[in-house]
Amino acid sequence: MGYPGKNHKSYQTPKRPFEKTRIEEETRLVIEYGLRNKREVWKAQSHLRKYRKAARELLALMSSSKDAAIFEAKKTELISHMQRAGLLGPDADIDNVLALKVPSHLERRLQTIVYRKGLARSPKQARQLVTHGHIAIAGRRVTIPGYLVTRGEETGISYYGTSPFVDAAHSERTRITKPSGAGVN
Repeated sequence: MGYPGKNHKSYQTPKRPFEKTRIEEETRLVIEYGLRNKREVWKAQSHLRKYRKAARELLALMSSSKDAAIFEAKKTELISHMQRAGLLGPDADIDNVLALKVPSHLERRLQTIVYRKGLARSPKQARQLVTHGHIAIAGRRVTIPGYLVTRGEETGISYYGTSPFVDAAHSERTRITKPSGAGVN
């Protein structure tokens, strides 16, 4: 255990810190999704790593266990959890869990969805709007850009009720246009 009030690291740093291809890929993701730093990419990798580990354990259970009902129940539980989170589609399987990549996780962040819905001009501005409290999910203010939006919450994303952005004539809001390829999966 540890002290309950003390936060612990939710990511792992790369084992090879100066690998050029990894650095370039992480930099591309940071720019494309408007992240604060590479630590947010590492958090996404760690989050997906947990899901892939659970899928591998399920596959090991399937090959060693004689009870197929337990395997099916756990498999259904994992896949339905990931479908509610929006990481998998409706007809997903264990192979889809193992094939997940970091961009699929980054697409589910509130910051990215705000940008994709056309509520902000850029991913950086989307981050700023979320941090400053201008964005709400189903009427509740959310100030965490890395908040993972579920499929059910996705339709409830809008400007917060007391935000000046609610007014359609707001000078900054008139500059906002939907990004090319807008539309969240």
